[in-house]
Amino acid sequence: MAGAMNNVWRLMIHGGCGGMRPGSLDPAADSAGRAGLSAALDAGAAILSAGGDALDAVEAAARVLEDDPAFNAGRGSVLAFDGHVELDAAIMDGCTRDAGAVAGVRTTRAPISLARTVMELSHHVLLSFEGADQFAREHGLEQVDNNWFVTDERRRQLEELLAHGGDGFDADVKYGTIGAVAVDVQGHVAAATSTGGLTAKRWGRIGDSPLIGAGTYADDRSAAVSATGSGEFFIRAAAAHEVGARIRLGGEGLQAAVDAVLADVAALGGTGGLIAVAPSGEAAWGFTTPGMYRGVAGPDERSVAIYDAVSER
Repeated sequence: MAGAMNNVWRLMIHGGCGGMRPGSLDPAADSAGRAGLSAALDAGAAILSAGGDALDAVEAAARVLEDDPAFNAGRGSVLAFDGHVELDAAIMDGCTRDAGAVAGVRTTRAPISLARTVMELSHHVLLSFEGADQFAREHGLEQVDNNWFVTDERRRQLEELLAHGGDGFDADVKYGTIGAVAVDVQGHVAAATSTGGLTAKRWGRIGDSPLIGAGTYADDRSAAVSATGSGEFFIRAAAAHEVGARIRLGGEGLQAAVDAVLADVAALGGTGGLIAVAPSGEAAWGFTTPGMYRGVAGPDERSVAIYDAVSER
């Protein structure tokens, strides 16, 4: 029962989904992805195993992934059309349904912590672009030059895409959005999602990640959910909220709800993945791409994976 001591904590994370297949990543990239996932699990699990809050755990895990250039969030994010980085993030507390989010951030090192600051120290839910960075400065969050987020590999990817006349919606793209969902021993759930968006995005495009109910949602009455994938379709499906609604109103199980929402997104033409945890400690995930960076930890389990379940055996 949500809000009751259950002594079962669980943390699930993702580092994005896409066309990752066995052999498609060089060994260094494979190892870097797994190491990043493991470090994020360490950060979140240390909090949860000591009886800490789910909200603290998802923020801690997300911050590790934001600082890891192996993922498309924070440092190492993809570049927009004109060569700079714009960052989006959201966090939600399932106990109170308080939420905070930011979009188009350019100078705040930890967007997920800025989203939490918006949640806790403002009357708002979503701040964007220069206003979000200004809010961060006023509240003492670390600022960096936009170039700090940029890596040589992401610049190469942008140049290659533009040279071929493509955009971030091209097939076989890797959606490197990161996310974390957790339930603590009190039975409270929380969710966090952070992303650099799509390579070569233009016109201030914002995807599902910072939109509460689309890419991020948490509710002690159902589940905490984080999404990754083709954001426009997850927005149209209200994907993260829909998982919770199917559980709370439709009586579906956690895995069944995740699978049904991914099928709905696919019916609209989108691909991607979802991770979710319930107040009971149950965890579920699913993806409709060849692979998804993911990891899970609890009192009785710990694992990280990139490819489909068969390939990971």
